[in-house]
Amino acid sequence: MARERLSSRLGFILLSAGCAIGCGNVWKFPWMVGQNGGGAFVLVYLAFLVVLGLPALTMEFALGRASQASPVRMYQELEKPGSKWHIHGYVCLLGNIFLMAFYTVVTGWMIYYFVSFVAGKSGELSFGKMISSPRINVMYLFIAVAVCFLILTRNLQSGLERITKYMMVLLLVLMTVLAVRSISLPGGAKGLSFYLVPDFKKLTVPVVVGAMNQAFFTLSLGIGSMSIFGSYIGKDRSLMGESVKVIILDTFVAVTAGLIIFPACASFGIAVDAGPSLLFNTMTTVFNNMGGGRVWGSLFFLFMVFAAFSTELAVCENILACVREMTGWSRKKGCVICGAGIFLIALTTALGYSVLHFHPFGEGSAWLDFWDFIVSNNLLPLGALIFAVFSCSSKFGLGWEKLVQEANEGEGLKVKNWMKPVFAYFVPLCIIAIYIIGLATFKWK
Repeated sequence: MARERLSSRLGFILLSAGCAIGCGNVWKFPWMVGQNGGGAFVLVYLAFLVVLGLPALTMEFALGRASQASPVRMYQELEKPGSKWHIHGYVCLLGNIFLMAFYTVVTGWMIYYFVSFVAGKSGELSFGKMISSPRINVMYLFIAVAVCFLILTRNLQSGLERITKYMMVLLLVLMTVLAVRSISLPGGAKGLSFYLVPDFKKLTVPVVVGAMNQAFFTLSLGIGSMSIFGSYIGKDRSLMGESVKVIILDTFVAVTAGLIIFPACASFGIAVDAGPSLLFNTMTTVFNNMGGGRVWGSLFFLFMVFAAFSTELAVCENILACVREMTGWSRKKGCVICGAGIFLIALTTALGYSVLHFHPFGEGSAWLDFWDFIVSNNLLPLGALIFAVFSCSSKFGLGWEKLVQEANEGEGLKVKNWMKPVFAYFVPLCIIAIYIIGLATFKWK
């Protein structure tokens, strides 16, 4: 099966950034900031993006481009004879599926809120009522999955790449407009202070662990979601330079999301530590009490739909590529079967607050928390660890010299030899330490 290609460098950057930019930035990041003390969490999160995220993203892109394959076949192309690294390729596929087990449901929530604002029914919106309605959850989950795989039935350039370019440009414009509007609200300065001024007294071990996990979650690192896009590009640009651009775009969206949420919380007296419901309850209250709120609310949740779909499309493309490489199916057949499978597993989350009751971490937790824990707290950091060890070890994997050669092909920012201790030792050791501390301090019940 001939390897599909992206048509342009811009397409690669926007597609990779689109995979990183999504609910992790504009839904999860604000409520993680709210629950973890504000500015101190933001500062640690930004530090992790640079010292861990940049090396890890560069390595994942390099493995994809060197192998010219999806994660399932990537290790088989690069590993030493007799090695078992390829087992992690199948774990990556499962990780992408588990991510979509709750991500597609959250995308459905965004669509539901957008439709409600457009229809002028925002006054009836309630996050608790929505998640406890089987009809709403299943219907909008189906829409989220069906639209995604309908786009993916087209070839790479005319489907995924083309749609993502338009969505990303509109997303960035909408975010900027909404941030300016939110900052101008009366009392918004107090929210900005909570968000941007670090209070180091709130810097605890769980905050540091949460910041690392969020850095990996927002960049979709560790489950091969980025390596697939590395396999779709040529060698005219160096990979560290492209990684920097993706991280800058990703960070811009996450930080701007906070500029939208926290001034609004302060202006309307809404608690910032509400968790997953923060974005929905906060912004609905804001728009329902704002002049022209129906228009602003429709624009905001349209932007949320774009953000959610940018990641859903990218991750589902990864799942599709893996399955097609294993089976030889056509793109359309793969879309039908993969779409049906993701819809069925995501029903656990869609019905988790109404019919399929499951409390993995005590009362109040549900299937969404279970899937998020598996992916965010385990598969992402451990996957990034495996990628780092395989990339830098000449005895077990690709090796430092080959990694540098692959990453530095083309014009742009280069990986330097003095960076080897960071890539080969600091990144893995840091991940191991924080992962162990994270499990030890996790609130199991």
